[in-house]
Amino acid sequence: MGRPMPFDRLATATTPTAHLGLGLAAVGRPGYLTLGRARDLPADRTPEALRQRTHELLDAAYAQGVRYVDAARSYGRAEEFLASWLRAHPEVDDLVVGSKWGYTYTAEWRPDAEVHEVKDHALGTFERQRAETAELLGDALDLYQIHSVTAGAPVLTDTALHERLARLAAEGVTLGFSTSGPRQADAVRAALEITVDGVPLFRTVQGTFNPLEPSAAGAFAEAHAAGRTVIVKEGMANGRLAEDRAPAVLREIARELDAPCDAVALAYALQQPWAGVVLSGAATTAQLDSNLHAAVVELGAEQLARLGELAEEPEAYWEHRSRMPWS
Repeated sequence: MGRPMPFDRLATATTPTAHLGLGLAAVGRPGYLTLGRARDLPADRTPEALRQRTHELLDAAYAQGVRYVDAARSYGRAEEFLASWLRAHPEVDDLVVGSKWGYTYTAEWRPDAEVHEVKDHALGTFERQRAETAELLGDALDLYQIHSVTAGAPVLTDTALHERLARLAAEGVTLGFSTSGPRQADAVRAALEITVDGVPLFRTVQGTFNPLEPSAAGAFAEAHAAGRTVIVKEGMANGRLAEDRAPAVLREIARELDAPCDAVALAYALQQPWAGVVLSGAATTAQLDSNLHAAVVELGAEQLARLGELAEEPEAYWEHRSRMPWS
């Protein structure tokens, strides 16, 4: 269905960082739920300031071999910032660009907004947001994902939407979905069963995986075995695994490997045999440089096991995440 999978290009890439991607959630809007933003972003978070920061990150990521960039309609002006960077770099022809639809950004550029985004997976929302994404990214868009599919969600049984998505795939856009919540595994398995005219609808799966929340690993492995590309998000647990907040075990292993905690955390995901791309959510170029060190961190079996012992109950992990402040 459609053109070849864009992620096939990553399979033949020779740079160590080709399987690390850059997510733009932290820099496309002034408010997000990652810890430490007051330190990481300029005090005056104007659109122009965050556009400049996004461009700096894209410059650094591309120069260091990153070839996947992840955006979403709800990431404020992330698609706009990415589009302006692409226009300024017409020579770039090997970047895989993904975005997502299903949440509408509602904060009006206020980090203290009461509601930052509203979820709606209706067909009408898809049509509106698809047009908005197309206006900004045009033919540069390789992958379009349903944003945050949860177990039992109506989007899993909306056949009219599935048929419309299949038409988009026939035009050459790869389809995927992201997941969230304590039942990620159930959502993944249900979505992978969706077909249109006997053809599987989705070619990629994006989900949360890190030492604190590894519960969907089995479902991700099944997706990989079925030929889907798995994209890992929130490998840093929204900042909970950063150097100044990392659990003692993570800090110990980082010392053993003479590597930063963030690189060790991302390496934990990168070394899973089913992981296709692991996202960095860096907000500064220094963070990005440190994150990309994950490509050369080699965790031994005993170290992987010790990190695995950090796992929290999924319900507890997601409850903690829901209470994290947007800032």
